[in-house]
Amino acid sequence: MTTRLETGVPQLDRMLGGGLLPGTQTVVVGATGIGKTQLGLQFLEQGQQQEGQRGILFDMTTRGDSQNHSEYARRLFDWELTDFAVDGKVDPADVWDAGLARRDYVHIFRQSGRQVSIGDMEPDDWREWKTELARKLDHAIAFFYGNFVHGVRRCVIDGIEPVDRASDSFQMRMIEYIVQQILRKESSWLARDLFRAAWRSHQEQVEQLSYETSQLGCLVLETSHQVMLDDLISRPIASGDLLSNANTVILMGKIRQENGTGRGLYIAKHRGSACEETIAPYRITERGLEFEPAAG
Repeated sequence: MTTRLETGVPQLDRMLGGGLLPGTQTVVVGATGIGKTQLGLQFLEQGQQQEGQRGILFDMTTRGDSQNHSEYARRLFDWELTDFAVDGKVDPADVWDAGLARRDYVHIFRQSGRQVSIGDMEPDDWREWKTELARKLDHAIAFFYGNFVHGVRRCVIDGIEPVDRASDSFQMRMIEYIVQQILRKESSWLARDLFRAAWRSHQEQVEQLSYETSQLGCLVLETSHQVMLDDLISRPIASGDLLSNANTVILMGKIRQENGTGRGLYIAKHRGSACEETIAPYRITERGLEFEPAAG
C-alpha cells in the first residue's frame, strides 16, 4: 500500500483520503493572502515527521520583493530557512556535501525585479530572457538533486503569478520543465544533466545515493485573479493551465458567511483517490491553517 504524504493539516488529510499521493503534482490556487504559503510550509514541515527531512521551497516570483517565507517559517515552526545561492557558476560536486547542498530555499529570479509575461516582450527581449532561463536551470537542477540525494522527498514551488493567458507565462513553461525533466526524471539521468562530461567520475556516488521519483511530492502554489471561491470553482481551464495536468487541485478563496466573509477550501480534483467534495471553512492562525469546527 502506498504511504501518502501528509499535508500537516489533519483535517485536510482526512478530506484527501489520507493525504497526497507521492509521485504526483498538486496545484493549490487562490488569491494573494488567502493562506497558500502557510499551507505550503506546513506540508514542508511535515516532511520532518514522515521522512526525517523538511521539504524545500523553490520561489519563482520575478517581482523581486519578499513573499515572507522566512518570516512565516520562523513564526510557525521556529525554522530558519537556509538559502541556496544563485549567483555565480554551479559547481556540481557540491551536491555530495550536505553542508553545501542541503538548503531549504531558493529564489531563482531574486535579481530580476520584474514580472514577466511572454506576450509583453519584444522578440529580442524574449531571446535574452530565454538565455537567462537556461542559466537558471543549472541552478535549479543542482538545488533539487542536491537535496533529494540527502533525503528530501517533498517540495513546494511558489510565486506563480497570474496572467491573462496561461500560454503567455514563462513560469508555466519552467514548471513543466521542472516536473518532467527534474522531478519525474530517474535520478541517474538527472545526475547526467548536472555533471555532463564529468559524469563518469561521479558515477559511483550517483548510484549509492539514488532515490525513487515515485516517492517525491510537489505542491505548486498559483496566485489567481479570482478572490471568491465560487469564482475559482467555475473558472474554465485554458490551454497550458497547470490544473489540466495536476493530479490534485486544491482551491482556496473567500466564502460568504452569515456575518460577512471567511475563507474556504475545496478539493476540485484528486485523481486516483476518493475525496470529500465539501467546502471547508478555515482560519489562518499562529499555528498556520486550521479548519473551523463546521468543516468536521
